[in-house]
Amino acid sequence: MSELHTIPSSKHTQSLRQLWLFLKPYRLVMVGAGIALTVAGSAFLVIPAIFRYVIDKGLAAGNPQILDRTLIVMLGASVVLAIATYGRYTLVTALGEYVVGDLRRAVYTHILKLSPAFFEVTRSGDILSRLSSDASVLQAVIGSSVSVALRNCVLLVGGIVMMLLTSWKLTAMVLCVIPLVIVPIILIGRKVKRLSKQSQERVADVSASTEETIYGIRTVQAFTHEELSRNAFNAHIDMSIQAAKNYIRVRGFLVALIIFMVLTAICLILWVGGKDLVAGKITSGDLTAFIMYAIIAATATGSISEASGDLQRAMGAAERIFDLLAVEPTIAAPAVPVALPAAKGELVFDHVTFTYPARPDSAALHDISFAIKQGERVAIVGPSGAGKTTLFQLALRFYDAQAGRVSLDGIDVKQADPRDIRNRIAIVPQDPVIFSTDAWGNIGYGNPDATHAQIREAARAAHADEFLTTLPDGYETFLGEKGVRLSGGQKQRIVIARAILRDAPLLLLDEATSALDAESERLIQEALDKLMQQRTTLIIAHRLSTVVNADRILVMEDGRVVASGTHSELIAQGGTYARLAALQFGLKQD
Repeated sequence: MSELHTIPSSKHTQSLRQLWLFLKPYRLVMVGAGIALTVAGSAFLVIPAIFRYVIDKGLAAGNPQILDRTLIVMLGASVVLAIATYGRYTLVTALGEYVVGDLRRAVYTHILKLSPAFFEVTRSGDILSRLSSDASVLQAVIGSSVSVALRNCVLLVGGIVMMLLTSWKLTAMVLCVIPLVIVPIILIGRKVKRLSKQSQERVADVSASTEETIYGIRTVQAFTHEELSRNAFNAHIDMSIQAAKNYIRVRGFLVALIIFMVLTAICLILWVGGKDLVAGKITSGDLTAFIMYAIIAATATGSISEASGDLQRAMGAAERIFDLLAVEPTIAAPAVPVALPAAKGELVFDHVTFTYPARPDSAALHDISFAIKQGERVAIVGPSGAGKTTLFQLALRFYDAQAGRVSLDGIDVKQADPRDIRNRIAIVPQDPVIFSTDAWGNIGYGNPDATHAQIREAARAAHADEFLTTLPDGYETFLGEKGVRLSGGQKQRIVIARAILRDAPLLLLDEATSALDAESERLIQEALDKLMQQRTTLIIAHRLSTVVNADRILVMEDGRVVASGTHSELIAQGGTYARLAALQFGLKQD
């Protein structure tokens, strides 16, 4: 977190430049808001001049007609002020909605492009905080604080101009105070921005802790971890409150200092102006108007100081968002991707060595080589941590190998568009992923263009139709967040149906029947057997009973392929596979 304390000024400039790219499409809205803002400010500045005219020409001269005319002018100025204020508010608020909506869309789209390696080291709660909390801060500032700051800048400049026209002597006194106000805004404002960003980081910690607890609530309760989770959450809350207090304290000191200095200046002006009035050097109307303009300028200065705190907070939020947008995906399509030939599903690993970025000290795969022909069914077995799932990660090009070559249908996956590679693959992961929607959406995820009839057919093939039809609303029943309303076996059958609907030439099965009971496993195995007949299939399995009929079995240990052959050949060879078979089938080893 040390980088929060030394943020280079160039980064602020870059963030402003990036923010402008999102504001640029709404130039007409900004122009309209600027016109409304200028008109409102001008109408407000007319009011003290009207008071001066009334006092000097009406009250002092005892002319009631002056009072009638000025009342009409005052009402007219009020109408103009009200209309202009309405225009400014609606346009600026809409601008905030537009810009932040576009920003959220850009962040979400960018997240979808990021490589799995990024999510290994980044908390999902932090990402969500940037999409929600940080974006909301920007929305509030663009849709409110910026408008307030600009309006008060107009009032400040206009007030000073009108003060000069009223009394240059008193204005000179006011101008001497301005540097004393601006300097604290600049110096203390930097610290306000830094503390604001720290406060937002702590809020992100709270979001991450909450998201993690909700995701694992059953585990939390099963292990009676409520008290510890509550204490950990409270610690995050305490840290966020402390960070917010530090920010509030410094910002409050800045505002209080400015208010004190401005009011002191007004008192001094009132004292000097009063002496000039007694001496006949200034009229009552001039002094009244000057004091009103001085109050307008002082109020504008105080509001600008408050708005500057909001702007500093927004800059902190913008930097966090643009930091995320600046992350480059490590896996991307080449400038000129190679088109894949006719789909066969042939997969080749040629002397592949791979190390996960988050675990640089130990290689997951060591010099792996094998080839799978079209329509071949190959199983991969071995102890946990042997590198089996890593093969799937590389086949899908979620990562790139540091050495060697992975190719699909004769094309190096690095030379092709990752989307083209993945469109030829259907996967059933070990941990089934169920989205917060109904069965139509979850199974249809495998093919968004599929009809309901095709989805039902896939569900029947996966033996999911038999339980989906018993749900309260059938296929339209909400399955709960992450499929919480389904059993483990039901989730697995939904995911298998999704893979069936995908109808891809290469099928990856990662413990596809691990969460099923014996009867469900038999039914699913029948469906998978039919599915695999026309596809190249790579199977990861701990249950050897599911792979005994594979065309070939690869045995892995410590990231290496240590044996290859059919079930009977590997039993005859002895070694790791024979030992696993002995444990599962009760076979005797020679």
